[in-house]
Amino acid sequence: MDGVELLVGTVVLALGTFAFRFAGPVLRSRVKLSPRAERLMALAAVVLLAALVAVSALTEGHGFAGFARPAGVLVAGVLAWRKAPFVLVVVAAAATAALLRLAGVP
Repeated sequence: MDGVELLVGTVVLALGTFAFRFAGPVLRSRVKLSPRAERLMALAAVVLLAALVAVSALTEGHGFAGFARPAGVLVAGVLAWRKAPFVLVVVAAAATAALLRLAGVP
């Protein structure tokens, strides 16, 4: 792939992203959704985020990531739920995973 193809692809993706982001506010007043549809859309965002977290925490490549990473994510989740400072959440999650790996847990 040469530089021109990369530039054209980048510009096309940028324009498409802008069009999608611009269409939301413009069409919001014209398109009416039922309260049930709006509730389902909000739930869909939560489900997609949870799925992303699950895949990132549990898999590496095409297989299971081991137990250390999910344990670190669990510690981070509990601390975030308890409204701990972000730095503490990150450090505790990393330390949990590192200590478990040091102990030989995959």
